[in-house]
Amino acid sequence: MPSTDYRRYVALGDSQTEGLGDGDDTTGLRGFADRFAGHLEAARPGLQYANLAVRGRLAGQVRAEQLGPALALRPDIATVVAGVNDVLRPRFDAAEVAGHLEAMFAALTGAGAHVATVTFPDLGRIVPLARPLVPRLTELNDRVREAAARHGVAVAETALPEAVADPRMWTTDRLHASALGHERIAAALAHAVGLPGSDDTWTRPLPPAEALRRSAVAAELRWAAAFLGPWLGRRLRGRSSGDGRTAKRPDLLPLISEQ
Repeated sequence: MPSTDYRRYVALGDSQTEGLGDGDDTTGLRGFADRFAGHLEAARPGLQYANLAVRGRLAGQVRAEQLGPALALRPDIATVVAGVNDVLRPRFDAAEVAGHLEAMFAALTGAGAHVATVTFPDLGRIVPLARPLVPRLTELNDRVREAAARHGVAVAETALPEAVADPRMWTTDRLHASALGHERIAAALAHAVGLPGSDDTWTRPLPPAEALRRSAVAAELRWAAAFLGPWLGRRLRGRSSGDGRTAKRPDLLPLISEQ
């Protein structure tokens, strides 16, 4: 049985770890890392939790900006989730991205932390226009699994369940998990690290929903106009959604009861 006596949890990553899609910048973001911290707190009250993630960051930026501060906090458990922003860039090298992830795995586990990560879902099942990216995601997931195995990193296989393609798991931009999606990712991580009371219920389909009565083509066009266009505009201007932003929780703090 894995140890569950975790006292210090540090989350590294990009917008998913920051919590986009679960709350907002006005009321506050929650996200899977906050929710996973709740699972850890339930297993071992008195948890200290820091979240260093910043939206828009590439894997190399997460390594350069967050790994040092994370090590300085001396976590006994950490999550490293990054790479999707790299997949979305015109130039993509799966070996390079996985190399950054593996360097973080090695440094954190070498410092005595238990590390967990996730695999990434097939975007083509969520955004049909993203089907050309599927080979990139497949290769990255394979490399993440291999790197994780070399360093004893727990992998939550969030890429695999059929439920991942349910629209209710995603926000309207289809790139960020909804509150329900973040809840499932947190449960997957809890299961991957063997927390008491965790199980595979996170893999199960959601209850049936009322059928959506709208044109799939029209829906794709609306999505492209609302989200793809602005994203491409930022890329052309060399901008990122994370420009000027810092980590929402840079220090280890107790987890408040609302989380």
